[in-house]
Amino acid sequence: MAIETYKAGQRVRVTQQVPRLERPGGGTMSTTVEGTVVSFSQSKTGSWFAHSKDHKLWMDRLELRKDDGEIALINLDRYSHVDVLPDAA
Repeated sequence: MAIETYKAGQRVRVTQQVPRLERPGGGTMSTTVEGTVVSFSQSKTGSWFAHSKDHKLWMDRLELRKDDGEIALINLDRYSHVDVLPDAA
């Protein structure tokens, strides 16, 4: 599996799905955030159960600046889909 990297200045749309276990029949809820990449990195979480580097769980984190100026910090997981959008002309 290739690891994607995102560069500051790229415009992206992130769609994430969350399983809805509390509802009969389950299903998913999805949310979408669009903006310009401020930074992309791997950061460790406070999780102690993962047996990996520093005994922490490392997650991909994407920091976006939305069109209204709001900063969104997004943890990317297997339910995340990132589309790199064309640059605005």
